[in-house]
Amino acid sequence: MNPPIGTTMTPENETQTESATRDVLVVEDEESLAVGIRDALEHAGFQVDMVHEGVGALERIRRTKPGLIVLDLMLPGMSGLEILAKLREERLKVRVLILTALADEDDLLRGFEMGADDYMKKPFSPRELVARVEAQFRRREMDSEPPQVLELPGDIRVDLHRLEVHRDGQVVPLTPREGDILSYLIKHHDRVVTRDDLLLDVWHYQSANVETRTVDIHIVGLRRKVEPNPSEPTLIQTVRGKGYRWYS
Repeated sequence: MNPPIGTTMTPENETQTESATRDVLVVEDEESLAVGIRDALEHAGFQVDMVHEGVGALERIRRTKPGLIVLDLMLPGMSGLEILAKLREERLKVRVLILTALADEDDLLRGFEMGADDYMKKPFSPRELVARVEAQFRRREMDSEPPQVLELPGDIRVDLHRLEVHRDGQVVPLTPREGDILSYLIKHHDRVVTRDDLLLDVWHYQSANVETRTVDIHIVGLRRKVEPNPSEPTLIQTVRGKGYRWYS
């Protein structure tokens, strides 16, 4: 059995590869952990590049445009959140899997607000890492939502094609993941959508037996954008013990 990634490992020489269909950039300052991630993903057939600090990571992303970034939040030079902010500012569309040793919901929510797609808490197993990375690449291949505009209570207008919310005279951007969740809830408005439904059909995990807080954190962020009163949600309602349901 492979040991959890995030525990002590023997460092190896860094391997760099050019951008490819299943290419991953690992941004992690702890070299032994980065090597463990690289080895697990290369064994699963991915091409992996590594960077150990924030400024160099941003330059590498601009140059190679990887299919997925595995991004540690705590980095020297430039934090993971700062990298996400730059990606958003420069409109660089790339899927991001956050790594964190903390369970700070505010940091995770900020990461999701800035466009991160998923997160993993250290330490984690190689098997879970590969499953989550596979899910992100499957989702990328299936990305194609038709234009759709929603007129919501409170003079709120949602453009799912442009990933924008128009409210209070301002344009609030939706992340691609938030757009996927909202589209799924609306499509299945006639029933309760469970967290497992979202993990399997939106995140495209092969098993729903994984951490569910990522769903809840995304729902919190989505409510802040589309609900007239996010503290008393009426559109995305929680069905206690079951999941969520869309009402409009």
